[in-house]
Amino acid sequence: MLWIICFVARFVKIYLAFTSICLTIDEWVRYQPVSKTKKNKNMKKLGLSIVLLLMLVTAGTAQIYNPVKWSVASKKLSSKEAVVFIKATIQEGWHIYGLDVPEGGPIATTFTFSPSKEYTLNGKVAAPAPKSKYEKDFKMNVPYYPNEVTFQQKVKLVKGQTTVKGTVEFMACDKSQCLPPDEYNFNVAIK
Repeated sequence: MLWIICFVARFVKIYLAFTSICLTIDEWVRYQPVSKTKKNKNMKKLGLSIVLLLMLVTAGTAQIYNPVKWSVASKKLSSKEAVVFIKATIQEGWHIYGLDVPEGGPIATTFTFSPSKEYTLNGKVAAPAPKSKYEKDFKMNVPYYPNEVTFQQKVKLVKGQTTVKGTVEFMACDKSQCLPPDEYNFNVAIK
């Protein structure tokens, strides 16, 4: 919800800036004593300038945030069992949410593993205990992970070697905004 509000606020900010520029230019053009042909040329230049200015303003305010970096690894525990490690390294000031977020809260971090005949999941995804804080936007305490967290999933192996594939869905927030939910596709070889 917060990321929608941030998006709308940015759009309104750009719209107001564009409207203000257009009104100023319109007033300037009205009071310039020029002939019609010269006015048409000036209007074309002015229109092009407005388009270029709008593109620059949009490009300047449209920042791409990627505060979470993911990595995966595996460790074979025996010929029939292994564990997959999925690590999130989170930029300072940002956080992702825990695995068990109450209903009505932010998007929880969730894992989906691709079905395979070469392995089966052994239990649920394990994670360290998250921190918890009250977020007024959601009107509840929410579990979250700052800095970094490593999730673990045990797998039972049918064959000695396989590749585990999956997707993690998560939402990253800082003190002022939440990004739209994002996904990270991973695969890790178990040898």
